[in-house]
Amino acid sequence: MINAISAAALGLVASMAQAADDVTLQLKWVTQAQFAGYYVALDNGFYTDEGLNVTIKPGGPDIAPAQVIAGGGADVVLDWMPSALASREKGLSLVNIAQPFKSSGMMLTCRKDAGVKSPSDFAGKTLGVWFYGNEYPFLSWMSKLGLATDGSDGGVTVLKQGFNVDPILQGQAACVSTMTYNEYWQIIDAGLSPDDLVVFKYEDQGVATLEDGMYVLEDNLADPAFEDKMVRFVRASMRGWKWAEENPDDAAMIVLDNDASGAQTEKHQKRMMGEIAKLTAGSNGALDPADYERTVDSLMSGGSDPVITAKPEGAWTHAITDKALN
Repeated sequence: MINAISAAALGLVASMAQAADDVTLQLKWVTQAQFAGYYVALDNGFYTDEGLNVTIKPGGPDIAPAQVIAGGGADVVLDWMPSALASREKGLSLVNIAQPFKSSGMMLTCRKDAGVKSPSDFAGKTLGVWFYGNEYPFLSWMSKLGLATDGSDGGVTVLKQGFNVDPILQGQAACVSTMTYNEYWQIIDAGLSPDDLVVFKYEDQGVATLEDGMYVLEDNLADPAFEDKMVRFVRASMRGWKWAEENPDDAAMIVLDNDASGAQTEKHQKRMMGEIAKLTAGSNGALDPADYERTVDSLMSGGSDPVITAKPEGAWTHAITDKALN
């Protein structure tokens, strides 16, 4: 009888050990080193250590993280704060639970031979801009500069840029949107040199907004079991990010191993990871309230057409990172 009870108890313990909690993460873009920390946490067993079974869903040009989580397709999504706050104002109660990216990688990259040397030269030019939620920092910047974006005299013409740099290569736009870790290097690889270009980092222009934060639905945080899953998820994810910062080349190779599309190259991913490490440096995962306020102020400075019209309430929390990181 004792042996039977002991066997049953051992079986129960084994089954409990195997019953990892499922978490689905929706990325903002395709599999690349921009998301290295999560793939590192997956491949190195950091999620398993926390009792989690994590599924990472790549994004793409037709995938909006806010729509995915609203439809129940993910537990947590990665999004830029302008998009997340705009979604919140429209009724989707997204909450930032962690912020691995301390700095913005967004730039406007321009050809010198198009006559652009400073922001004062933007007037009358065609500028490539990403949409699907990525346009908000740009629109805020143009508003700050007093430049209309409807193509009218004295303003700029906005070209809805695909997720490539063709417009600047083909002369369709004087400037295009780029990230420090991705599209800028696509321009260089296409044959233009750094001396041919002038770059305007959003950080340097005072209009930088927070990128690649972790967001969940506010109602879900009221569930203690969900909150506990997110504490473990954030802890493992930040462990992955710090490992990636310290081992950038190895992290890039882990990303490549997870790229089902086969579209990424070792050279590009290693270079990207080196740039990404600069953006995550200085963050332990907890959102800096000053960075949040700067983002909100930038988004509300849109004159007659601000990105958000009122300061959000409850749009971020330290409840998860306080438990995950301490």
